[in-house]
Amino acid sequence: MHPDLLNRDLKEAQYAVRGELYLKADELRKSGREIIFTNVGNPHNLGQKPLTFIRQVLALTTAPFLMDNPEIVKQFPADAVSRARSIIKSIGSGVGAYSDSRGYPWLRQEIADFIQRRDGHPSNPDHIFCTDGASVSVRMALNAIIRDEQDAIMVPIPQYPLYSAAIRLYGGSLEGYYLDEPSGWQFKMDELKRSVNKARKAGKDVRALVFINPGNPTGQCLSRATLEGLAKFAYEERLVLMADEVYQENIFQSERPFVSMKQVLAELGGPISKEQELISFHTVSKGVYGECGLRGGYMECVNVHPGTIDEMYKISSINLSPNTIGQVALSLMCNPPKKGEPSHASYYQEKQTLHDSLIRRAHIMTDGFNALENVSCVFTEGVMYSFPRLHLPPKAVEAAKKAGKAPDTFYCLHLLEETGISVVPGSGFGQKEGEFHLRTTILPSEEKMKEVVEKYKSFNAKFMAKYK
Repeated sequence: MHPDLLNRDLKEAQYAVRGELYLKADELRKSGREIIFTNVGNPHNLGQKPLTFIRQVLALTTAPFLMDNPEIVKQFPADAVSRARSIIKSIGSGVGAYSDSRGYPWLRQEIADFIQRRDGHPSNPDHIFCTDGASVSVRMALNAIIRDEQDAIMVPIPQYPLYSAAIRLYGGSLEGYYLDEPSGWQFKMDELKRSVNKARKAGKDVRALVFINPGNPTGQCLSRATLEGLAKFAYEERLVLMADEVYQENIFQSERPFVSMKQVLAELGGPISKEQELISFHTVSKGVYGECGLRGGYMECVNVHPGTIDEMYKISSINLSPNTIGQVALSLMCNPPKKGEPSHASYYQEKQTLHDSLIRRAHIMTDGFNALENVSCVFTEGVMYSFPRLHLPPKAVEAAKKAGKAPDTFYCLHLLEETGISVVPGSGFGQKEGEFHLRTTILPSEEKMKEVVEKYKSFNAKFMAKYK
């Protein structure tokens, strides 16, 4: 099949996180270069060790015959063994068989219990869909919402390219609203109103509002007041709220702790708590788990019409079943070792050690960028990324144009070729005209991070001197 004959929307979809820079980095890696892949939030790929308890239970769950051998069982803590036995009993037919298309019923109940503990408000397990990572949930929701190209989805700019790619793939229109960099990438209500009015004047039917909290790629955490403003705006404008909350454990400051939109809606009370439609997303890929390859995620639907839930269940059924190993990992995220159990202390010690290290790495990376000539960076309050602004000299911008590249792509390609650091240019996320950024993870180890910062320093000094 010739590319010219493919679906137009498929051809026009772009995904910068694994775009030109990543392909070039992979080419260099194959030639023998050492490449530091900081283009994607993939913790284990950069050396992070998985949490012991999760892997112990997964090992026993996927190979239950191990528990028939007393000598092997003695090598595992008692609660890992009992948890594996409980999961196997709940599954019944083993992880090699399909589950319900929405995920195991017992798991959806565990997720509902986790949400209730987090928010203090009940959750309906029949309105929870387990998927192969949160990305599949997002695509499923967008596929349901978008009917044709007249349907617009409001998305923050800068945005995670999953949204622009999926909206294009399903034939909809993206209506961007700009986050405010000088205020730490916060939301401005006037900008939301400008965006929705612009789309409607163009004849678009604005259907949903996406927000990412904590923000990707921008790293900001939203206050409760901001979330309340978003909820009221969506209610007044009759928009479905899509809450990307996959980084809810990656909080690196105390001023703005994570608050879910589910909790905000419930506590606003009145008609908004009962009528405002919300779809929220979470995953085992982020937090301190970093289990990206297991592909475990879910979405919760709040105040969504039962008939729509049925239609989404139908769509889930086309895929037969979310992968079962990812579902087990979700269970372990939502239902970790309890106080008094043998693994409790070590589990939380591992989590705290990883989280504390991420806080230090966020400071190292942000401080490193802010020490560079013509570079400024808002502190990474959450997530796994820094999103510095590049104040590129006019000569660098002109050189990029002659090379047929966006200026930040030009900078990032030279960075990759000279240092082996693979990042994503800000143009892949969207940004204001005339502004340039890059996104990098903060995931290299603390020891490696110092080397990474030195490489940035050396490269940036040469680049800025060349184009001064």
